[in-house]
Amino acid sequence: MTLDQYRSLADRALDPVVTVAVRIGLTPNAISVLAFGLAAAAAVSYYLAVPGGLLYLLGAVLVFFNGVLDVLDGMVARRTETASKAGDLLDHVLDRYADIVVIAGLAAGVERYALGLAAVTGVLMTSYLGTQAQAVGLDRVYGGLVGRADRLAIIGVVTAIAAFTTVSAEGLSLVALLLVFFAVVGHFTALQRFYYSMQALGE
Repeated sequence: MTLDQYRSLADRALDPVVTVAVRIGLTPNAISVLAFGLAAAAAVSYYLAVPGGLLYLLGAVLVFFNGVLDVLDGMVARRTETASKAGDLLDHVLDRYADIVVIAGLAAGVERYALGLAAVTGVLMTSYLGTQAQAVGLDRVYGGLVGRADRLAIIGVVTAIAAFTTVSAEGLSLVALLLVFFAVVGHFTALQRFYYSMQALGE
């Protein structure tokens, strides 16, 4: 189900934006930092939002642009031939912090801290298994049920809907249900990636 397989399509769509970014002198690292800033702003919006409130819509928009910039930094690095291991490290560290603050904002906003903990650990383990495969000599793993691109898309869609409805199920709001989803699917995706890596290593 991962959207990462459509990265080449995103690259083509964003090519004009890359041209503008290069022209005005934006560096890949600056774009990575800006992306994290948008994630932090989204987290604040989600923390302050109420069901049926437009702050959820603002958060959704900010998450969308965080995802766009997450693709853009790598494209600018390749276009300007400035890709480096340090830049890749910075990008991944800021992506993980972005994941943490967004989910923390969602959880704090609905006061579902246990769900938030379960969700954020699932998300972090998914990302960890993706890069740990590379550390043991395999290609970086992007597969599994839900990757980062999917996660950002789901957060954006669900929180945009939450801006216009107060619907709930079993006492859980849409955002709380979103946290349940990430808690379950995040750990499942991490295990998928672990299984794939072990198979590839012949264990």
